[in-house]
Amino acid sequence: MQPPALPVPGPLALLDTTEGFVRRKKTSLWFVGSLLVVSVFILTIGLAATTRTENVTVGGYYPGIILGFGSFLGIIGINLVENRRQMLVAAIVFISFGVVAAFCCAIVDGVFAARHLEPRPLTTGRCQFYSSGMGYLHDVYQTEVTCHSLNGKCQLKVKSNTCYCCDLYNCQSTEYSPTYYEFVGVRSCQDVLHLYRLLWASTVLNVLGLFLGIVTAAVLGAFKDMPSSSFPASPSTDLSLSEDAQPPSQCSSSFGLLPDAPPLYAPAPFLPGEKPPPYTP
Repeated sequence: MQPPALPVPGPLALLDTTEGFVRRKKTSLWFVGSLLVVSVFILTIGLAATTRTENVTVGGYYPGIILGFGSFLGIIGINLVENRRQMLVAAIVFISFGVVAAFCCAIVDGVFAARHLEPRPLTTGRCQFYSSGMGYLHDVYQTEVTCHSLNGKCQLKVKSNTCYCCDLYNCQSTEYSPTYYEFVGVRSCQDVLHLYRLLWASTVLNVLGLFLGIVTAAVLGAFKDMPSSSFPASPSTDLSLSEDAQPPSQCSSSFGLLPDAPPLYAPAPFLPGEKPPPYTP
């Protein structure tokens, strides 16, 4: 009984498989490229926000580093032929960590901008900028300025290159104020407004990176399990398979013997001491 023949995909099936692979590859590249662009914006705006002042620390740029590295690994893995699955798994792991970091930083930066920064005195021009002039270090030289409130006036110590808002400073209370009333290491009070806008921009970008990272990880997870392509068996392979599947009579015919020819001569076994019969042509 002959074994069943191996199914060979037709040209239409191969074309559909190849087109599906190319389409998935383009889709994966589009998502990974978009995530890489978003991560660059997160990193740039986060660094601009954290270097705007010295007493306000911003950590919104960390997800940009992790997501950017994961996107870079994803681009390499998509274009690989060998070890593609391992590279895409590493990209998915980094993107997953970046998604978690983007979620945390979006909450932290959003809450900080909403609770600890008050832009109204800045936009109305009720904040003052103090500078000691050239030749003084702002972290060494300090002075006292007078802040007026409804209950009187009080003295506030400020450093050089500081924007301070007396409207946000409570002269009658010695407790820590949740709202920042001074910003050290700025060039003007406009830098504080820029910081406020950069914080909200970083929050929005982190939220965008969060959802885009989730979708990109899902797309890469589906793409890593796809076969690269499907090719038909080579003619030499088909020939060897067909020869192995042939019965003995067909194999003998392939060596130049007719199908109805007598079987090849096989010598009969003889007992010890017996002589073989004489040869007759």
